[in-house]
Amino acid sequence: MLIRGVVWDATGPSLSCTTDDGDAAVPLSAGQWLRFGVHYGPRQCVGSFVVQGPTVSVHRRCPESAAAERGYQCGRCFARDDFRYMHDFHRSGIAPAGLRAYLGQPHWLYIATFADGATKVGTASQRSKWSRLAEQGAVLAQYVALADDGRIVRQLEDLVTANLGLTQHIRSAAKAAALLEPLPAAELAAVNGRHAGAVREILRGVGMAGFQTVREGWDRPALAAGLADPGAAPRERRHAYPSTLDDGGHGLLIRAMLGGYVLAGMDGIDSDFVANLGQLKGRRITLGHHRSAVPIVQDSLF
Repeated sequence: MLIRGVVWDATGPSLSCTTDDGDAAVPLSAGQWLRFGVHYGPRQCVGSFVVQGPTVSVHRRCPESAAAERGYQCGRCFARDDFRYMHDFHRSGIAPAGLRAYLGQPHWLYIATFADGATKVGTASQRSKWSRLAEQGAVLAQYVALADDGRIVRQLEDLVTANLGLTQHIRSAAKAAALLEPLPAAELAAVNGRHAGAVREILRGVGMAGFQTVREGWDRPALAAGLADPGAAPRERRHAYPSTLDDGGHGLLIRAMLGGYVLAGMDGIDSDFVANLGQLKGRRITLGHHRSAVPIVQDSLF
């Protein structure tokens, strides 16, 4: 199966994948062993999407099963992916009809804070209001504005970045590293509250119609508790997963999940590890009786 990423919905997280029989999902839950082997080779194209309206998008697999060239897509799939217009639509005005309908629904502006206090501004459609933040791997977040559509919310996002310097992107590797030693919940709450307050203050002075400031919290998934909170993990310390997820066999006992990051046990080691399942995107895997390679010298981990 070809992994297309970690997705969240009301039932929890899953590995989204494409198989010979079509699209599928591998549900992930606490107490579950995830055992898989990664096929060696370059990342493969994960395909493209046709957006048909505010709540409907259809995935198309790569017709060539080609290697990824631009991020996680080949050139052909990138060129025909409707979502490629989304992040520049508020400047260009160019988008297919289905994506225009998607962007025409209400959108939310949020402030998200991660385990080390790094904070970003971002947007989510009405459809993905909760899941967008769950998939981002936020520890704390709150919504600061509700816009009439996707064009307006992205204008607000750019305005916040320009005036307050808040980034719109935090690297996946940085999020994973931060989860090795997360800051206390009270400290993260203070950081998030300070940034959200500053954003609302800026927005009150914006002479633009089509949005309203809001004060609304985001409910973090319960499955994230053991990973996001220091001291909540079932072992005294946690460590970076010692193997890359681009080859070989892996066996992970899921204890907690936040975004695409998993706090997991391994066979033969009495400790927990933080692994980034997002690294599987564009990789082919086979589920089976696999085990993670145990480091020969374990002292360096502890």
